[in-house]
Amino acid sequence: MNLTIPTQPREAFGKNASYRIRQTGRIPAVLYGEGRPSQALVVDKKDIIRILKSETGLNTLFKITLEDGERDVMIKDVQINPLTDEVIHADLIQIDMNKAIRVEVPIELVGEAVGVKAEGGFIDFMTRALMIECLPAMIPEHLIVDVSGLRLHQSIKVSEVVLPEGVKLITEPGAVVALVQVPHEEKAEAAPAVEEEVEAAAAAPAEPEVIKKERAEKPEPEK
Repeated sequence: MNLTIPTQPREAFGKNASYRIRQTGRIPAVLYGEGRPSQALVVDKKDIIRILKSETGLNTLFKITLEDGERDVMIKDVQINPLTDEVIHADLIQIDMNKAIRVEVPIELVGEAVGVKAEGGFIDFMTRALMIECLPAMIPEHLIVDVSGLRLHQSIKVSEVVLPEGVKLITEPGAVVALVQVPHEEKAEAAPAVEEEVEAAAAAPAEPEVIKKERAEKPEPEK
């Protein structure tokens, strides 16, 4: 997203000052940067919401204007009012475009698994995002995982996800991304059959144990 948003220095602090800022359609924000002191700012709430609702969300790179120039930044965190679900504060972090950063990127599943289409299973989407490391300009919007070849009980692990060039995987490679499972109803139907076998075995009369007694040898008469 090619976006530059204006900011103003925040001069008043406290609950009353924050309330007055929000009444104007803006919100308090703090800019953090490596090797730099944090800066208290005021930004337009609509700009922050537009970034959060974009396809890249928190991974969106954008610029902000300061009194001494522009900065490349990302949203580090936002605070939400639990009663109104409105954004009330934003934390921004300055980005060095020449330094790799770690971010979470969502996974998008494509295709219809054989185990779903022909074998009655369903896809269990277990890992929905991966932690990766790359230069800021190389952050992908999402990672594509094709599940069309999966049969019943088969899975795709994190290590099998194809990453773009220059992107390093941080998430545990052995974690499962997607698995074709048997519907819970079929699992439940199998349980009574097992119980019947156990009950039948318990009801059957036990066979008596045969004990062989050794025949005592008669002593030979003395000559």
